[in-house]
Amino acid sequence: MKRIGILVVAYNAATTLAQTLDRIPPDFRPQVTGVLVGDDHSQDSTYLVGLGYQQTTTDLPIEIVRHPQNLGYGGNQKEGYRWAIEQGLDIVVLLHGDGQYAPELLPEMVAPLLADEADAVFGSRMLEPGRARQGGMPLYKYVGNKILTRVENALAGLELSEWHSGYRAYAVNTLRDLPFERNSDDFDFDTQIIVQLKEAGKRIKEVPIPTYYGDEICYVNGLKYAKDIVNDVARYRAHKMGFGSGELAFATAAYELKETEGFDSSHQRILTWVRGRPAGRLLDLGCSDGQFSAKIREVGNEVTGVDVEKLDGVGERVDRFVEADLEAGIPADVDDDYDVVLAADVLEHVRQPEALLVHAAEHLRPGGTIITSVPNFGHWYPRIRVALGMFDYDRRGILDAGHLRFFTRASFQRLIRRAGLKVRRVEGVGPPPEVVQRGAAGADGPGRVGRAVEWCSRIGVELWPTMFAYQFVYELEHDPSARP
Repeated sequence: MKRIGILVVAYNAATTLAQTLDRIPPDFRPQVTGVLVGDDHSQDSTYLVGLGYQQTTTDLPIEIVRHPQNLGYGGNQKEGYRWAIEQGLDIVVLLHGDGQYAPELLPEMVAPLLADEADAVFGSRMLEPGRARQGGMPLYKYVGNKILTRVENALAGLELSEWHSGYRAYAVNTLRDLPFERNSDDFDFDTQIIVQLKEAGKRIKEVPIPTYYGDEICYVNGLKYAKDIVNDVARYRAHKMGFGSGELAFATAAYELKETEGFDSSHQRILTWVRGRPAGRLLDLGCSDGQFSAKIREVGNEVTGVDVEKLDGVGERVDRFVEADLEAGIPADVDDDYDVVLAADVLEHVRQPEALLVHAAEHLRPGGTIITSVPNFGHWYPRIRVALGMFDYDRRGILDAGHLRFFTRASFQRLIRRAGLKVRRVEGVGPPPEVVQRGAAGADGPGRVGRAVEWCSRIGVELWPTMFAYQFVYELEHDPSARP
């Protein structure tokens, strides 16, 4: 038997709380391990009503808590979910003390969780066409609900019929996996936890519920709520794309291979260059998990990978892996007869990129080259951020929080000369086209928007590379006339 708890969030619910608890089905009550009524510092006698109900009922294990100050709708939920975790419950259902959501449907709400068919269950008033309006939902709320849900689905990559129902049931183990403590204490808590469920790869199931509008007082500021929830899902999509701090994309890798075939990116440009030369020995500095190295090996190259940590799978994707911190240079046991030294998206992550270039050149055979890609700080995006006084680091991209150095084309070419090297060729590339699809529903490529972005980027890079190139890709060789 799974341990089921019910969290009743209540604010000024003195006239409805007892009736709401009465409506919990008699045959469901024996399955309930505990009921927590969270009185969020009500201005009426909600707490006293709860105490009275607790003393008179014999078939519900009720606990009444009055918060010493108003925690807000989201803060009340946080307290309840902490309680569910501390009590060792398996399932917790969110029920509103005003009776707006039918307690009679508690068995249907927990059934998918009991059957392990979902990690979260949402009651939806929109799942059955026409039911919401028949239940008395005002037209303006119905239209607003539909519009906001469509926007949220598009931005977050989900296909829910409704985002705005407060009737929820969660597997408590799922709540343990979510950083719900970071969420808002306001009404957009429910939106943020949906985003977190999606990010964590949890299964969401919807069940139809009736719509009921009674005499309860609505404490939601509709315009503020709409602004907050759209901002939440827009921030999530931005975090998935790499912009912003990234805390909403907590389960997404900060670094991803730019691998869309047929579209331009730094990785695709480097692959084109490597495939256009005879197979040989290649040293991949900062190889990460070796996915890019594996593509280089596919055309017959022997690849040695170097990185600070041996990630899963890298041993199978390179011929040899060396664990080392490139801040200290290339390890002494690495050979010095490579045809190509590759430093893709690496130099911006070390404090002394010039020294690393010099060291990389020492590991080349005669006639060998260094291929490197660096982000362009002269791109319009960081320029605008700086000009508006909004400079900050992003999760990835040009303003990646892990970047220690920033380059423009001119500054990087000065560094190249100081390292005793010269440019054999340089090309600008736009942003990875799939970036606009990250986080979208069913995204398996750049999509139409990504194609449009890529087309515009190509034109911009051709016309004004220092403004529109997202990265510059260089092939470097020894300069006999220079001294590093």
